[in-house]
Amino acid sequence: MSIDSFPATDEELTSGEDLDTGALDGAGLGHGGTNDFQEEPFDDQDDADEYDEDSEDEEGGAWLNDESMAFVASLLTHMAILLGLALVPVLVESERQAVVLTSSPPDLQQEQIEIIDELTFSDIAEAKVGAAADAESEMAEASAEMFAEVAEVSQLVDIQTNEVATVNVREMLQQAVAPVDRLKQKRGQSGVGALGASGAIDRITWEILQSMEERPTLVVWLFDQSGSLIRQRQEIRDRFDRIYEELQLVKERDGRAFRTQDPREEPLVTSVIGFGKNVELLTEKPLADLDEIKSIVDNIAVDETGIENVFSAVYLAAKEYRSMRRHRVGLGPQRNVIFVVVSDERGDDFETGLEPTIDICRKNGIPVHVIGIPAPFGRETSLIKYIDPDPKYDQTPQWGVVDQGPESARPERVKLGFTGSFGEEPVLDSGFGPYALTRLAYETGGIYFTVHPNRDAGRRIKKEDVEAFSAKLEYFFDPMAMAPYQPDYVSMAEYDRMVKQSPLRSALINAASMPGVEGLDRPRLRFVKRSDAALVGDLTTAQQDAAKLEPRLNMLFETLSRGEVARDQESSLRWQAGFDLALGRVLAFKVRTETYNAMLAKAKRGINFEDPKNNTWKLVPDEEISVGSKWEREANKATELLTKVVQQHPGTPWALLAEKELEVPIGWKWVEEYTDLDPPRRAGNNNNNNNNTPRDDERRMLERRPKRDLPKL
Repeated sequence: MSIDSFPATDEELTSGEDLDTGALDGAGLGHGGTNDFQEEPFDDQDDADEYDEDSEDEEGGAWLNDESMAFVASLLTHMAILLGLALVPVLVESERQAVVLTSSPPDLQQEQIEIIDELTFSDIAEAKVGAAADAESEMAEASAEMFAEVAEVSQLVDIQTNEVATVNVREMLQQAVAPVDRLKQKRGQSGVGALGASGAIDRITWEILQSMEERPTLVVWLFDQSGSLIRQRQEIRDRFDRIYEELQLVKERDGRAFRTQDPREEPLVTSVIGFGKNVELLTEKPLADLDEIKSIVDNIAVDETGIENVFSAVYLAAKEYRSMRRHRVGLGPQRNVIFVVVSDERGDDFETGLEPTIDICRKNGIPVHVIGIPAPFGRETSLIKYIDPDPKYDQTPQWGVVDQGPESARPERVKLGFTGSFGEEPVLDSGFGPYALTRLAYETGGIYFTVHPNRDAGRRIKKEDVEAFSAKLEYFFDPMAMAPYQPDYVSMAEYDRMVKQSPLRSALINAASMPGVEGLDRPRLRFVKRSDAALVGDLTTAQQDAAKLEPRLNMLFETLSRGEVARDQESSLRWQAGFDLALGRVLAFKVRTETYNAMLAKAKRGINFEDPKNNTWKLVPDEEISVGSKWEREANKATELLTKVVQQHPGTPWALLAEKELEVPIGWKWVEEYTDLDPPRRAGNNNNNNNNTPRDDERRMLERRPKRDLPKL
């Protein structure tokens, strides 16, 4: 020990006093040492007088007599003794030796930790690994066979779906359940692009194995029973082998998930739930047998009601299995519980079921992963390509309407016709799933997979190229480019509060809620002058269609204009892009319609052909606005807004629609041409002698397969 750190002990001080006394005695200073020395002050008058007299007897300053020498010697000796006494504690303390024990480290064998590289998940798309085997995306192409329409597995538990409407959240919060550890504050991912459900399963397998590293896990699969999900159910069922193959790999390497407190406890058990109008628990108890699980999925019945109560299913599943999350003293929650929802719709019960479902899942630390579909940009519905799954029936594609959007809490897209080409606006991938299901995954720490087999951000998908049981989406977008444009995943009340606080957001939502303006339906652009009266009549009729649209367009424009005052204060890229695109498109639509009407009115007042032989006037798009400076200013503003969207938001749906609008000039001009008013008749074939082979109607009837009506999807 350091001598500066500790004071002298009482024992050491005692030994020091003994040492001092001995030293004084040895010096021969008399009267018992230092105490006698200190008791001889110069305050005795007789001694002083005697001292003075003796001093006067000495001659010539000879003061160094025997007594003086003795006094000086005594003084020096006592001072040396005092100094020695002061140093005694230091000398004694310095003699203390610290004891240092040294030994070699024990020969302990360190536990070897196996790293299972095969189970590592990467967000970077690879060329030929897992889900990216067929394209540069994270997921694999979907493939499927048909499903049996009648379930062979009896319904074991019939869960009533109306429980969601009567749930008492306050009562649930008072129940003692397991802590939700890291899951309580965790947020999930939205809009993870996928080509097929099998690729999503690969990622979910990784999530399951990560969960099993913490503790044994229950996975609950919730399958939409609608007819449009036949392919995905089959594909996922076939992928179950992959999950258990990975688990066997973990077991062989003595993974931590298999070192449970109870060796009889299975590290992974599975339950299966089907939902449509009703919710069915298809496993009486959680299973570990793969063949039995696959058999149950094989025989899920098709629900033909067209109703998908997905939030009722998730809520009731959480209520059924929350006991698995109960805390065991010293061991933590009994099991991790993971939900995997497979659906191609937004859910019909989201308005009443979303918030209670989020609450119960977050309270019990249950992440919800969703293998779903991409929501169409700003739309509520999509067209699904349906082909009868039974090859005995007609395989001609049919198109059914399915509720799959929008991607935001409320519609944020103004409903307009595609004004540039006067056709229908293309249906686009929003980059995210439908709001309610995506928010459920996001709030509970899960992942929403936007599955579509035609996903390709580099080209337009034609209608004939759409895969069976998939939505008709013409354009897809890079998830990395879309990440900054994530919708606001908040409650409806919070969303409305945020909207009311911003004039820009309020203006956009109000405009988006107004009835759609489909625009000029193939406006008449060619006018043949057979006579002056006939030409005026044709021009007047064409004006009527445009005149009907002008009041509605003016109302849309005025509604959006109220938000311009807050444009510079808006920080969200999503709201900026949405507002600028809406105002630019409405303004372009308005100018096109009004200048179309004005150009027809100008022609009615009379315009002359430069070439006397011409007899036809044709309206063609043009950059110049020749009928008024007001429209010219509005056209310039529309062009500026649309150009800003293209430049500031590249690779997004907003930029693509803005580009399409800019491809066609906003103004008009008249072009003259000639039309033959008396064209020659075509020569007809008036005899029945031809080389066409008669059709074998009887054979064709035998080969034709019967056609079934499109089921409710």
